[in-house]
Amino acid sequence: MTTISHIALITGASRGIGASIARRLARDGFAIAINYASNAAEADALVAELVQAGASAIAIQADVSKAEQVQAMFATVEEKLGKIDVLVNNAGILKTAPLAQTSDDLYALNFAINTQGVFNTLREAATRLNEGGRIINLSSTTLALNLPGYAIYNGTKAAVEAFTRVFARELRGRRITVNAVAPGPVATDLFLNGKTEEQIQTFAKMPPLERLGQPDDIAAVVAFLAGKDGAWVNGQVLRANGGVA
Repeated sequence: MTTISHIALITGASRGIGASIARRLARDGFAIAINYASNAAEADALVAELVQAGASAIAIQADVSKAEQVQAMFATVEEKLGKIDVLVNNAGILKTAPLAQTSDDLYALNFAINTQGVFNTLREAATRLNEGGRIINLSSTTLALNLPGYAIYNGTKAAVEAFTRVFARELRGRRITVNAVAPGPVATDLFLNGKTEEQIQTFAKMPPLERLGQPDDIAAVVAFLAGKDGAWVNGQVLRANGGVA
């Protein structure tokens, strides 16, 4: 008898937290669709790694800020793997600057990817996700820290948390849960780039657990929400941050 895997689409999954989520869900038995914006080499290498380990996996290029590309991405996953069970909205950018020094272009870029991208995938998932599916959005603990330079980024993630809570109620009757995971500082290129060693150590000492988070820490929380043990959690924001806030 052939076992049919559940299918997970992870945006921004070619590296960092997204890649760790892809690896973890693949180990948990999911067929994986890896979305990437521009780095085909990293995405293809991850697909090869997952396939070598026995999983089903494909890579799909799409700019999540473009609605027509998101529609095409869902169609490609359905054609190659099947109807999606789990959507993980991980794609995002982190470009900090004081609010008064933020250009119109930088403001628009942040909201296009971090907020419009989530809106586009949620809207598509409303009609295309399997009954009983799971949606997991990535937010950030920076919302609770109110750090200078993070105003615009925080604004994008505040919107994502608002989407999460309301969309969970709007999907009543389809048995789909919608939650968000809000990591604290995590040792990824996205976080580490542009920071001095002193700044990195300052962030590492902030949580009572006295270390930076690792991508696998976040992947484990996502896997919980995507798996059977997370079925009764809905409309929530889980702050996976080691107690920093």
